[in-house]
Amino acid sequence: MTITTTSPRGLAFMRGHEGNPLTCYLDPVGVATIGTGFTMRSASVRKALAALGITKLVPGKTKITAAQSDAIFAAVLAEEFEPAVVASSPKSRTQHQMDAAVSAIYNLGTGAMQWAWADLWRAGDIKGAAAYLGNHYNTAGGKRLPGLVRRRKEEADLFLSGRYASVGGAVKEATDKPPRKPDAVVKEAQEILTSKGFNPGAIDGWMGEKTRDAIIAYQKAHPHLEADGILGPATLSQLRRDAKALRDAATKGAGSAVGSGALAFAAGLPWGWIALGALALALGYVAYRNRDLIQRRWNTWRGKEAAV
Repeated sequence: MTITTTSPRGLAFMRGHEGNPLTCYLDPVGVATIGTGFTMRSASVRKALAALGITKLVPGKTKITAAQSDAIFAAVLAEEFEPAVVASSPKSRTQHQMDAAVSAIYNLGTGAMQWAWADLWRAGDIKGAAAYLGNHYNTAGGKRLPGLVRRRKEEADLFLSGRYASVGGAVKEATDKPPRKPDAVVKEAQEILTSKGFNPGAIDGWMGEKTRDAIIAYQKAHPHLEADGILGPATLSQLRRDAKALRDAATKGAGSAVGSGALAFAAGLPWGWIALGALALALGYVAYRNRDLIQRRWNTWRGKEAAV
């Protein structure tokens, strides 16, 4: 029997990595996202949301129910992603290979079935395909993300060996005992929380009580997040965007000021004023790109609901 659909374990595997936030948020590269990774970039998602009367995803405002998310997930897989795997993979594919491939292209896009890892699969090199998948396609916005590194490795392991390792992996809840080895995603969150003035305790990759309390405080400072102390996709995405906003302000601002100052000095112009103007423009650009973060912070200070 030829495998053409995702198994229940495969669905749980994807949900473990994608999470299922029922309020829209912005992902680490600024794309409005809801549910199990649903974005308007997918034609099938747009169609499923339109059936619910949703034509635009607004961070912090657009909401769906758990049942609606389940229905959208099933419809999107059946219409877009499962056919893409079936059309571009060997008929001899196993269930765990199907599940791993659907998970990978659900995150990367259906075009990933034409990339190098899938070429190796079609050529019959299962080990080579798994190795390539496990070591590539793990960046977002030019940055290597621990969550994507982990996802690719677990997809590769599932593809090769049939191990469904990460059910619940995208949602980090507090535990009484430290893990056997530090969790890279929790450690990343702890570093960002510390830089933002929220004390998670030691940066040790353990989702302990102190880290949970820091996450709750951070979530309360961003009213579009649910203050539940859980490190899920929406909270992690917000943390990453906050960190990126700080980096952009530092690099773009300093770079523009230095570069403009040097040019002005060479031209015999009042370089100090020109550099100051360039710095203001650069910071204005960063502020515009992150205006939703600034608006939420401003509304929080004023004690009002954040409009985004």
